[in-house]
Amino acid sequence: MSTQTAATPEAVTAAPSPEAIADTYVATWNETDPARRRAGIAVAWAGAGTYRDPVMASDGPAGIDAMLAGVQAKFPGFVLKRTSKVDAHNGALRFTWSLGPASGPTVIEGVDFCTLAPDGRLASVVGFIDKMPG
Repeated sequence: MSTQTAATPEAVTAAPSPEAIADTYVATWNETDPARRRAGIAVAWAGAGTYRDPVMASDGPAGIDAMLAGVQAKFPGFVLKRTSKVDAHNGALRFTWSLGPASGPTVIEGVDFCTLAPDGRLASVVGFIDKMPG
């Protein structure tokens, strides 16, 4: 008689794909409802996640939420879009993005380089801006 241990749901739950994490991350930049934005941040980011780019920095879920709310206030109606595939290997990923009016040309463009926590969520994002108005 063999004994088998049933897998718990936690044991069979796979880490989210890099594409899913990147898309959830991008969606949080566009989510104007604070509760839904915070829920997206909880899905995409590890608890000690950090964000850095040439003009902004934030730490942890509350800091990231405040940063995103600030960007939305500064650029009302702008939409962040992922503009490339997600390249991923060895716990890191990168993708390009654009920011601009939903129905207009992009105003800001760049690339994000991310490291992943062991659970597959974002541990850090370092953004580089390739195009920005003067």
